[in-house]
Amino acid sequence: MGHDVFAFRQFLIRQDRCAMKVGTDGVLLGAWAECPCPARCLDVGTGTSVIALMLAQRFSDAIVDAIDVDGEACRQAFENVSESPFADRVRVIESSLQAFEPLIAYDLIVSNPPYFVNSLKNPDRRRSLARHADTLSYADLFKGVGRLLADGGVFSAIVPAESIEQFCGEASLSGLFLIRKCGVKTTEKKPVKRYLLAFSRHRSGTFEEEDVCLSDESGERSSWYRKITDSFYLR
Repeated sequence: MGHDVFAFRQFLIRQDRCAMKVGTDGVLLGAWAECPCPARCLDVGTGTSVIALMLAQRFSDAIVDAIDVDGEACRQAFENVSESPFADRVRVIESSLQAFEPLIAYDLIVSNPPYFVNSLKNPDRRRSLARHADTLSYADLFKGVGRLLADGGVFSAIVPAESIEQFCGEASLSGLFLIRKCGVKTTEKKPVKRYLLAFSRHRSGTFEEEDVCLSDESGERSSWYRKITDSFYLR
């Protein structure tokens, strides 16, 4: 389909009015984030709602709240949710994480957070808002997660490789422990470009760590990438 519409197996993402389009990072996070039988999920900075809809597809009994500060993104996310098979279980809310005050805790919180911390701003205000950490610093993100995560819950995120020390440092300051770490390379010979990370309030008896590749030697999707996204991508 066209650039403004991204088709998944069970839902469509319209993205003509969103500053940030569907990308590999969001799809990886939506497919990788894990928690045993979550009843309540929260997607922080939902954008098009792609991660929220992936969680709703994966966890058929879960209620998913999706928040974003960008009103136009929220309106498009609401349309995408409304046209999906999961409209009765996904709620789009225009709110910053700092101002979000639900009456419940979440079993699974996910975020593909703004990833530029000290860099030149994009002249597009909405794209800059989505990409830069000015409105949601790592410290504010973990403060919100600490406030909203259930005792046995899991927080998962995807961050650039160069941000992992700062990100994990903020997690430690907030009292969260790293329980899963997945380094993602484009190919075997390339360095890790991004990390999928999962945190919990409690230390895990078994720490999971691996490095994976998105492409194999022939340039096709790797077996890991195909397996994790098979129920979402059309081909």
